This record gives sequence, C-alpha cells and structure tokens, in this order.
Amino acid sequence: QVQLVESGGDLVQPGGSLRLSCTASGFTLDYYAIGWFRQAPGKEREGVSLIGMSDGTTYYADSVKGRFTMSRDNAKNTVYLQMNSLKPEDTAIYYCAASPYLKRLFTNMKTTDFGSWGLGTQVTVSS
Repeated sequence: QVQLVESGGDLVQPGGSLRLSCTASGFTLDYYAIGWFRQAPGKEREGVSLIGMSDGTTYYADSVKGRFTMSRDNAKNTVYLQMNSLKPEDTAIYYCAASPYLKRLFTNMKTTDFGSWGLGTQVTVSS
C-alpha cells in the first residue's frame, strides 16, 4: 500500500524555522518527483517546492525562494523541507505528494499530476 506521511508541523513565531519530513512506504521514491504543497483556509492548494529523487533537481515557488530548502534521503525514502524566516502568510496545512518524474513539473506544479498524497501537517506562524 502506497503511503506518504508528513511530520514536523508546529506553531512557530515569525522569523523562526521548521523542518518538515515526508516518508514514503509501499514504493520506492527513486523514479519520482516529490512535491510540497500548502493550503491555507479559504485558499487553493498551491505548489511550494519540488525535488527529483533521481537527480536532486529542485523547484521553488517565488513566495518561498531563498527561505525554503528541499532535500532528499533516498536510503530513507524521505524528503525534507527546511523552512527558515517563516512569515505569518506561510501558515497552512503542508502536504507532500508524489508524481512520476516529469520535467514539466519543475515549471508548473499541478495538483492533478500528483497521484499519491499524505494527510498533511499543520504549520502555524504567529506571535
């Protein structure tokens, strides 16, 4: 059974940092691209970052570029999202999702391209 499990969400003050993890079971991530999406109340789910598990190619949305860093550990079937300089507008439920590796994903992350999703982890940035 394919499963993605996110962890690491928390309440943090503006300017703080968090590291999210996404671990897969039931399949090997080596030939996939793993994305982080987020959804704030009343807003559409948006793509935040993406990594190719075979080559480490990354993509970041403009809103997080320079603050968020995505990394992978293929041996652990896990990806990470290091989030620094967090802002209140980063508050959302963060989901990881898997898609077969497609180059076009790195210019346009569409939720419809990702067939496997985790249940999400809440990130709240507030003083």
